[in-house]
Amino acid sequence: MSVLPRRPGMTRDQFFAWAEADGGRWEFDGFEPVAMTGGTVNHNQICQNVLAALRARLRGSGCRAFGPDVGLATVSDAVRYPDAMVTCTKVPGDARVVPGVVAVFEVLSPASGRIDRIIKLREYRAVPTIRRYVILEHASAGLTVFTRNAEDADWIAVPLTAEDTLHMADLNIEIPVAELYQDVEFPLPADAAGRAG
Repeated sequence: MSVLPRRPGMTRDQFFAWAEADGGRWEFDGFEPVAMTGGTVNHNQICQNVLAALRARLRGSGCRAFGPDVGLATVSDAVRYPDAMVTCTKVPGDARVVPGVVAVFEVLSPASGRIDRIIKLREYRAVPTIRRYVILEHASAGLTVFTRNAEDADWIAVPLTAEDTLHMADLNIEIPVAELYQDVEFPLPADAAGRAG
């Protein structure tokens, strides 16, 4: 069965104008706006922890952390709004997308797993400047870190747990995984909750 390619319904610039007038939270898949739903307290706390850890370690390095309200241009005119991203390229104050992004961080939510693990993985992989894509779990302390191999041909995936440290040699920083989950209260598993009650 063949699949016909979708024809863009709007351009990236049209999306920016439309989204600004709408006032909601949207991403652009290169064809049409895609609604971004609200998150949980844990999701928000993890995002804040990631940005705080990055900003503290990148201070004075010439690299900066952004997110989640500024865009990242990917493929086919698509614009994503990662929970956090790092660039070492100068960014004009009126820019709508961040150039030269080298690392991207996405915190999973119950509804975003497929998009973050498959669709965005493919899009971020197609951006040549992105060296690392970090997916953070939302229901437990854990990361999946995708890093470009030496030949830039593919990504190598490494899982990390709360006892591990996220090493980013290209940025000369390290972040303990536990720090990214500080002040996050995970719900008890269903069987543990039943025994506690």
